[in-house]
Amino acid sequence: MKFTAFVFIVFVVGAILSPVPVRARVVEGFKEEVNVTCDANELSSCLLPFTSGVSPSTTCCTKLKEQQPCFCTYIKDPKYSPYVGSANAKKTLATCGVPYPTC
Repeated sequence: MKFTAFVFIVFVVGAILSPVPVRARVVEGFKEEVNVTCDANELSSCLLPFTSGVSPSTTCCTKLKEQQPCFCTYIKDPKYSPYVGSANAKKTLATCGVPYPTC
């Protein structure tokens, strides 16, 4: 429990300090302009599914869909890659119907 709390704190603090704006999103093979602020804090409802593999909540799935354009940014960031690149994160994305990106 202490480790999970520590991981959560690191994840949230890092997210608060570094939101990144992104303006492109691929939708069904077409590029569409959208305004998304990449803010890993938005994925806090997914932390437990990412770290322990429990089923994601509706809120988690909604946030994953909203933050989908940001996944490559998170995957390439050493602060977030252990979470979003984990087997549990891939399972969570699949459960929510969100494809795992190829960056």
